[in-house]
Parts: sequence; C-alpha cells; structure tokens
Amino acid sequence: MSAARRKLGEEYEAAGAARRGRRQRQRFVDKNGRCNVQHGNLGGESSRYLTDLFTTLVDLKWRWNLLIFLLTYTVAWLVMASMWWGIAYLRGDLHRAHDAGYSPCVANVYNFPSAFLFFIETEATIGYGHRYITERCPEGIVLFLFQSLLGSIVDAFLIGCMFIKMSQPKKRAETLVFSRAAVISRRDGKLCLMFRVGNLRNSHMVSAQIRCKLIKSRQTPEGEFLPLDQCELDVGFGTGADQLFLVSPLTICHEINSKSPFFCLSQRSLRSEQFEIVVILEGIVETTGMTCQARTSYTEDEVLWGHRFLPVMSLEDGFFRVDYSQFHATFEVPTMPYSVKEQEENLSLPSPLDTPAGNNRSRREQIFSLDCIDMLEEKNKLPNKLQKICSTKEDLQKRVLRVSSSNVEKACSTGDLLKIQQVSSTPSSEDDDGRIHLKAFKIKSENLTQSTGNLQFQQKSPGMLTLGSRLEDNLPAKLRKMNSDRLS
Repeated sequence: MSAARRKLGEEYEAAGAARRGRRQRQRFVDKNGRCNVQHGNLGGESSRYLTDLFTTLVDLKWRWNLLIFLLTYTVAWLVMASMWWGIAYLRGDLHRAHDAGYSPCVANVYNFPSAFLFFIETEATIGYGHRYITERCPEGIVLFLFQSLLGSIVDAFLIGCMFIKMSQPKKRAETLVFSRAAVISRRDGKLCLMFRVGNLRNSHMVSAQIRCKLIKSRQTPEGEFLPLDQCELDVGFGTGADQLFLVSPLTICHEINSKSPFFCLSQRSLRSEQFEIVVILEGIVETTGMTCQARTSYTEDEVLWGHRFLPVMSLEDGFFRVDYSQFHATFEVPTMPYSVKEQEENLSLPSPLDTPAGNNRSRREQIFSLDCIDMLEEKNKLPNKLQKICSTKEDLQKRVLRVSSSNVEKACSTGDLLKIQQVSSTPSSEDDDGRIHLKAFKIKSENLTQSTGNLQFQQKSPGMLTLGSRLEDNLPAKLRKMNSDRLS
C-alpha cells in the first residue's frame, strides 16, 4: 500500500507540475478568442470612455447592462414623478383636489403615489382616463412636453443599446470552430503548417477571409527587444486561398519556404521554441449582414509534427455528410524531422558518386575533347599543311604518330575522321610524292576508324598497303598488330 501510495503521490505531483507548467505559459489570445490584455494607468485618458458612452455600454458585460437599464428607468421615473408632485404641491392641489368647484393642474392627484401613477400612465400611454392635465396649468403642459422628449431619448438609447448587444455577432462566432491543434506535414511535396476551420450552422459566412499572425519575441540588430512581435503568416494571400467558401470544414495551409518565419523550424527545435499563432476568421453573417470575427490561437505545444487531419466528409444519398466527431482527430504520417533550410542544404551538397575516379574520368574526357578540337583545327588548316607535308616526309610521319598515339577512338567521333578523309581526298597540283603521302595518311585514318567497331572492312589497293607497311615501323605496337591482323 505504501508503494502504491508513493507511486500515486509521485504521479499526482508530476501532474500538478505539468499543470503548473501549463499555467505558466501565458497566452496572448485564448482558445475562445478572448485577448488577455488589460489596460492600466490610463490617468486622464479614462474620460475618453464617456465621450463614446454608447460603445462603452455595449462593451460592458450583461450584468452591468441590465443594472444600468433598470437604474436608468427607475431614477427617471422617480424624478419625473417628483416633478409632477412638486407642481401639485406648489399649486395647492393636494389639499383642494376634492373640492367640486376647484380646477387642479392634474385631476385626481392627491399625493406622491398618485403623481407616480400619472407619470407611468403618460409615459407608457396606458392612461385610464381618470387622471389628466387640465387647460389651466401651463407649467404642467411644459413638463409634459419635456417628459415626452426625455422619455423618447432614454428609450432609444437604452433599448438600442440592448438590441445591439443582443444582436452582436459574438454569439455567431461561437458556431465557428477551429481544430484544437495544428499539424506540420507534407502536402504536394512541400512542408506545410495546417489547421482546420468549420461552420456549424447551415447559414453561410459571406466574404469569409482568414488571416494568421505569428507572435514571438525577437531582438533587432540594433539591440531592441520586442516581446510580442507580430509577423504575418501567408495562408494564400497572393493566390486567393485566404478567401473561403465556408460550407464544409476546410484545412488552411501555410507553405513553409524561404519567406516563412518557420524556414529554420525542425522537429527538434520545435520543442525549445516559444511562439503563438493567432488565427482570425472574418466574414459577414448572412442573416443579419453584420461583420463577424472569430479568433483562436495555437502555441508551440499545440503544433503536432508529422500529423495529418482525418477526413470528415462522406457522400450519402444525394448529399454530403460532415462528421464533426472526427473534426479534431489526427494521425501520424511519415515526415522528415529536418527543417526546410536543412533539406535544401542537403540537396545542394555534392553527390557521393562524384569520386576522385570520376574526377579523373572527367578530366580525361576534357583532354580528349581538347585533342578533338586540335584535330578539327588542323582539318581547317589542312590545305596549308598539305604543302608542308609534300615538302618534307618526316612531318607527315610525325602527324600520323601523333594521331595514332592518342586514344582518339574513345573521344573523337567517326564523323570527324570521315571529314578528315574527305578533306584529304581533295585534288592537288603537287608532285606524285605528295599524293603518296596523302594516301598513306588516308589509310591510317581508316585504321583508326575501324578500331571503333562501327565501320566495315574496306579493301584497299596493293600499292597503298605496301606504303602502309613501310610506315608500319614507326607506329605503336598495338596499332601495328591491328594492321597486321587486318592485312592477314
């Protein structure tokens, strides 16, 4: 028993500490929309409330409104009844009211209760004909006019105040519901902050619009501390998604990107952050035409990472049904615990496939491409080169060795070599020795072309094969073996 009592006591203390921790978290806006802000030390500015007395009375609580309503009418009735009694007392009607030949100001007013009844009958226009004003009392006529005007003003003020307070759209805002928690998950491939709103009535909210404010303390670069800095959260202002057709429950989405204040928010940092998201839903009540505003807020412990709302819509026979029992329900979905900033940085990192071997390969390809460029440049200058080749035989051999020693078959295309052959087959007016050298250069280019495996074997004239065998001694061993296999 002692162990169970100790365990229950520890659990009770932990629960009490958790409740105390929750109480210490001061909200700027309650879940029901009430703002936790009180104005104090107004000084002489408190007199401004009396300049707008009508709004002051409307903003008061119902108990104070009813008290003011009763006191105003009671005091007004007593004051006006006292004035009628005073006129009767000054004229002496109270003592001579029963004389048959005497004409009083107000007939059948003998005392204060009878004067009070006369005022009530006149004010409420429920006179019974027993008490009335005579024509010989000018002061009574003036008081009657004053009573009518004052009564109309008091009725219009107090009854109008009560009517406005009863028809306030605050009660309509109670039928606009928000989800108890907000969620963060992926939608359309993007990380989003989402919450749900719903309308419990069948009457629509005309021109419904939703806005979100992030309230968080921050310090400016100049060192100024802002305890309740307000930042706007984009919920579709640019795309028009903030304009709601609130017939069924809707999920409001805030995309977390580089412009969002949650750009650096991750699942781990969410536990240490302290902020509050204030949601404001405004619209026109369809039945009364008055503007209604509903508010709520979400603190950091009410934001669920990696969750999504359960669907509440279902198709019935001829209509759509909304199940509000699942309105606040969520379920977990796979969501990366990293912030959007961290995800973008991970995507910008170099791929592991970029190894040193890959770098060497790219470098080799660059070298080969440069060799191809050199060959193309030589092809463009080939007519000038032919003159030099015809003059000296050694230059031609060096060029053949240069082309054959480089692994051109891996980088250069066959089309380039064919173009070289076409250029080399152009007629020249030089001597026969130069033509022989040109034919030898053509044979070597054909050998390189056939090393790629894309062209078929072509038979050459015996004279050229003999010339190729004479140049074979200066070729590399691999190319010499290839030529010997082809000739055999």
